[in-house]
Amino acid sequence: MATMKDVARLAKVSTSTVSHVINSDRYVSPQIKERVEAAIKELNYAPSALARSLKIKETKTIGMVLTTSNNPFFSEVVQGVELSCYELGYNLILCNTEGNKKRLQDNIETLLSKSVDGILVICTETDSLTPDIFARYPSLPIVMMDWAPFHGVCDVIQDNSLLGATLATQYLIENGYQDIACITGPLSNPQAQLRLQGYRVAMQQANLKIKSGYEAEGDFMFRSGYEAMTKLLALKKPPEAVFCCNDAMAIGAYQALYQAGLEAGKDIAMIGYDDIELAQYMTPPLTTIHQPKSELGQLAVETLLHRLKHKDEEPEVLTLTPILQKRRSVNPKAPA
Repeated sequence: MATMKDVARLAKVSTSTVSHVINSDRYVSPQIKERVEAAIKELNYAPSALARSLKIKETKTIGMVLTTSNNPFFSEVVQGVELSCYELGYNLILCNTEGNKKRLQDNIETLLSKSVDGILVICTETDSLTPDIFARYPSLPIVMMDWAPFHGVCDVIQDNSLLGATLATQYLIENGYQDIACITGPLSNPQAQLRLQGYRVAMQQANLKIKSGYEAEGDFMFRSGYEAMTKLLALKKPPEAVFCCNDAMAIGAYQALYQAGLEAGKDIAMIGYDDIELAQYMTPPLTTIHQPKSELGQLAVETLLHRLKHKDEEPEVLTLTPILQKRRSVNPKAPA
């Protein structure tokens, strides 16, 4: 394999001149540049990415850690991150911890051994990350995505869950529904707490009482939506509409309705949260709160790259705006 010295010898120049031609970081006369490029082509020389990264102290590589990957929402966010990295000329190394703390620590150590320029983290559990993990790597730029279990340690890109949940519940109320239930996420999760709060705020503003048993806790996964909906249907007075705090649980709730011989949008109005791609292909298509997942990925990458150049700035919390996506799982309530 040819080296820079081989190129310099063939072109009859110094190795520093070869470096200047490759990196375009200093003027080289057209005649000498032509000789160097001809030597590079003849020898089929490929500059060492590692050597270049050591020189400029950047590897053009970003690490990304997911604490779980079952939810389609996260895969769509990852797609946004991958696209943004590609467009900006960065490589992405993706790690999944499956909620295992040791695996989380090992993944971060692995990413550091790869000399990544920074790390993106999507955290789904409150106990999977602690501030001391960040304290071990004070110079490493880190951006938390979707939400963070603590604040003031790193940049955070998050959804306005309170607003989104309020919009969802208000839409059900506007369509004439009063007996509205909520399938929550795990209430140890701040985003789940905010979505439950948004539901309660909308109900209170409309002077509607939340009936006993109408708040059913899930865990943001498909099966918990199925189980929560099954419990709601078993109540003496089942709800006439349900706000599911994410689309995965709404899909599980659809299955519970199907098994009970009921149909979303016809027998019980249903609204989800996230607007994953699958939502539009449900029967009927799922009304939901749209989260701009591609934009979330793009903004996270851009925030991380900004942090690389401005490491002394205070951490920021950036909030995206949710949008109501109307489909056929919510229709105006038929007159009694």
